[in-house]
Amino acid sequence: MTRFIPTALLTLAVAVSPLVTYVAVAAPASLDELLEQTRTAREKEAQANKEREAKFLSERNKQAELTGAARAELTEQQRRGAALSAAFDGNEKKLTELQAQLDSRAGNLGEMFGVVRQVANDFSSVVHNSLISAQFPDREAFVTKLAQSKSLPSMQELERFWFELQREMTETGYVAKFKTKVVSPEGKAVDATVTRVGPFTAVSGGEYLNYLPSQQQLAIMPRQPGNQFEGPANALEATKSGYVEAVVDPTRGVMLSIYAQRPNVVERIEKGELVGAIIITVGVVGVVLAAYQLFYLVTVRGRVKNQLRFPNDPGTDNPLGRVLATFKGDAVKFEQDAEVVELRISEAVMKEVPKLERFQPFLRLAVAAGPLLGLIGTVVGMIITFQSITESGSSDPKLMAAGISQAMIATVLGLGIAIPLLFANAWLSSISRAIVQILDEQSTGLLAEKLEAKPNV
Repeated sequence: MTRFIPTALLTLAVAVSPLVTYVAVAAPASLDELLEQTRTAREKEAQANKEREAKFLSERNKQAELTGAARAELTEQQRRGAALSAAFDGNEKKLTELQAQLDSRAGNLGEMFGVVRQVANDFSSVVHNSLISAQFPDREAFVTKLAQSKSLPSMQELERFWFELQREMTETGYVAKFKTKVVSPEGKAVDATVTRVGPFTAVSGGEYLNYLPSQQQLAIMPRQPGNQFEGPANALEATKSGYVEAVVDPTRGVMLSIYAQRPNVVERIEKGELVGAIIITVGVVGVVLAAYQLFYLVTVRGRVKNQLRFPNDPGTDNPLGRVLATFKGDAVKFEQDAEVVELRISEAVMKEVPKLERFQPFLRLAVAAGPLLGLIGTVVGMIITFQSITESGSSDPKLMAAGISQAMIATVLGLGIAIPLLFANAWLSSISRAIVQILDEQSTGLLAEKLEAKPNV
């Protein structure tokens, strides 16, 4: 017999199921199964509610325990804070009393401490920049510490401070040798023996040194002051006692460093740029030609003087011999008109003059062109200088001085080639004129002699 399940009961089963769990339940096949499922669902719901209530009670008890512990900790910290505050106030009061007691017992020592700190502060800058600190590097830390100290110095500190003051004054008048690390131009620290002249200069291996206060080390100057200072440096290192010439920089290395930055001859010539190269080329060519012509004229003058001793034996290796050979032994020539003979002698002399006076026009041209080329270089340099000042927007005297110095190089080069070539040209002209005068005198005298010896017709 078939049973029908009412719709209301199905709705109740669906509505109750979310209160328990979302578990898929098979549709009841009968009213008995539906009743069993309803009873089971209520038991499960009651069990779940009981478990949640137990968990809630457990967590509530735990929170109560944590709250109690936190309140106890807060009470303890408040008590400890009050104790520390009271101790701090007590210490502050005690420190005030002790400071007052210290001030009363110090008396004049406080004033002395102020003087010591002031002197130590002034002396620390001297020690920091002094060349002597390279030999005694540990004293700077002591003096700096004493200058920054806030407590009264001990007797040992005062005695050492007095010693360092005395040692600075004493070492200023000594020439000392010591071994230390020296920084090479490549940046490497090498062992070296240093010779120090007071606080002024220091040399090692014939090279001058700079003191680097930040590193408390000596360093070889990247650019040495010049060869004229190398000799005194070597002599100073080689001398063990007695007196020797040495370089002393009263500015403690500043002046020597500035002097070392001065450009040498090659650098000055390079600053002349294109115009300077042209001037030097003209000067070198002029010097070579003048030297060659001087050698030639000196040789010719010697041969002419030798020919003067043997006028009746003319040679072809000198101008006088060639002039005398034009009519020597030819009687027919002297029978002609005297004017014709004189012209022929003048022709022979004029043939020798170009060789004797060669290169002199070029030398005169170089003498005149040298200053003009120098003036061109100076004008170009001044234009570049003013252009640089305009671009930089500042009238820096150092920039102007450097530009003007570079512009003046061309003028110096122009005058440098003009003046020597002027003297060289004058010297060559005097030698050539003397030789030409000998040719004129000897040829004219020989002509007169021959004409006097000519028989009258």
